[in-house]
Amino acid sequence: MLPSTPRVQAPSSATKGEIFQVKALISHQMETGLRHDNEGNVIPRKIIHKFVCRYNGADVLVADLHEAIAANPYLEFYLRATESGRLEFVWQEDGGGAYSLAHQFVVV
Repeated sequence: MLPSTPRVQAPSSATKGEIFQVKALISHQMETGLRHDNEGNVIPRKIIHKFVCRYNGADVLVADLHEAIAANPYLEFYLRATESGRLEFVWQEDGGGAYSLAHQFVVV
């Protein structure tokens, strides 16, 4: 099984009040919960079920994802630059696993 790899594309700086684009993708080994192993046992579902983007600790985007989500979920959204700080991205999967990535951001 390949490790899950989160990636984010966002500018490192913007002018105050500017709206900027953020792209987030995670390569994830999804399991639907519908397949069986060689012994006939159901392989438990393992999907990314939640994505959170925080801007300086405040949730700015929370997405609940469901069964029909792609194995490698891609999200594209826009934020307004208000102050310098940290963008944090968290992907949560079934079973309690979580993957996170941080991005420093400067408002000029």
